[in-house]
This record gives sequence, C-alpha cells and structure tokens, in this order.
Amino acid sequence: MIKVLIERVLADDMETIYDAEIRKSLTAIMTAKGYISGASYSNVNNPNIRTIITNWDNVGCWNRWHKSNIRREVNKTIILMLIQDEKIKVLMSQS
Repeated sequence: MIKVLIERVLADDMETIYDAEIRKSLTAIMTAKGYISGASYSNVNNPNIRTIITNWDNVGCWNRWHKSNIRREVNKTIILMLIQDEKIKVLMSQS
C-alpha cells in the first residue's frame, strides 16, 4: 500500500467553493481501481492550505488515476482556484 499526499494552496475566499468541488472529486475517485481511502485536511494556521491524503493498493493504481481523463475533468475547476501548482508526494512504508 502507498499513501499520496496532495498539497494545494487556494486563492483567498475560495474555501467554500473548493469544499464543494472536492466532494465531486471524492465521488469520482471512489471508482478508481486500487483506491482504498482518503481524507482532506485544512491547515489550522492557514485555511487556504489544503492537504489530501489518499491510500492506494500500489503506485501503478495511483499513476493510472493521476493521468486519467476523469481526474483531469473533476479537477478542472479546482485548478482554477489554486495560486500555485499542487504538490504531490507518493509515500511507501519502509516496514
């Protein structure tokens, strides 16, 4: 199993719209092969910084989702709310 961390920095006053759009993304990701679970967090010191942590069966499953047309489509609106590119980290347990 792997974890994928996605950090996004929202433009001011986009929190409510982002929250609605992220729900659409969550609905779509649940059908992705290899997706296990995920959660979205806001930074307690800066609500414009959001981190999504997802769990996947393996890197191949994540890569398929990351490059998919479905992900591109559901993230179209989200990307417009960001003030910088999202940062993605793919993590694997050492144990």
